Amino acid sequence: MIARVAGTLLASEIDRVEIMTAGGVAYAVNIPLSVAESLPRPGGAIELHTALVVREDSWTLYGFATADERNLFHRLMGTTGVGPALAMNLLSALGGDRLVRAVQAHDLATLTRVPRVGKKLAERLVLELRDKLGAVGELPAAGRAAAPAGPGADAVRALVALGYGAADAEKAVSATLEAGDAADTADLIRKALARIGKR
Repeated sequence: MIARVAGTLLASEIDRVEIMTAGGVAYAVNIPLSVAESLPRPGGAIELHTALVVREDSWTLYGFATADERNLFHRLMGTTGVGPALAMNLLSALGGDRLVRAVQAHDLATLTRVPRVGKKLAERLVLELRDKLGAVGELPAAGRAAAPAGPGADAVRALVALGYGAADAEKAVSATLEAGDAADTADLIRKALARIGKR
């Protein structure tokens, strides 16, 4: 498995880059829009977390900004009827955070806005992925604070159990912890709920 590709950006398109490695091998890597929007100029340094998809007639590399995004790509491809092209469409159209929230909230309207995703496929995504995405890390955007641990992790789990998106729960709990005004875990949950309610 090729887990990462690092080197110099040779060329880029909206859905594909070419990277020259230090060993003198250039890789063509398919990318989602989230990666395309943050690329350096040609000649700049680049490193992507990659997934290699092997088919009878091709070997194709897909590249992502984070390991969490790559894990979500793998989870999407594990869904009945979703191949790599559609998984990339989902990630490009919605981004990792929004896609996870849509699945966890059973938000079919958001999912069906993605080309080639009809109501039946959206329902299948929710059915097959809803209980699996918590292990992916709720897909942070770049620069997200580290996931809270201890009482913070308990508070996040409680908020998710109440039906809130894991990404929103983590942000609210992290902000409450940073404020330093929660007396205990129950108080932390109440104050995090209040923060979510103000959005």
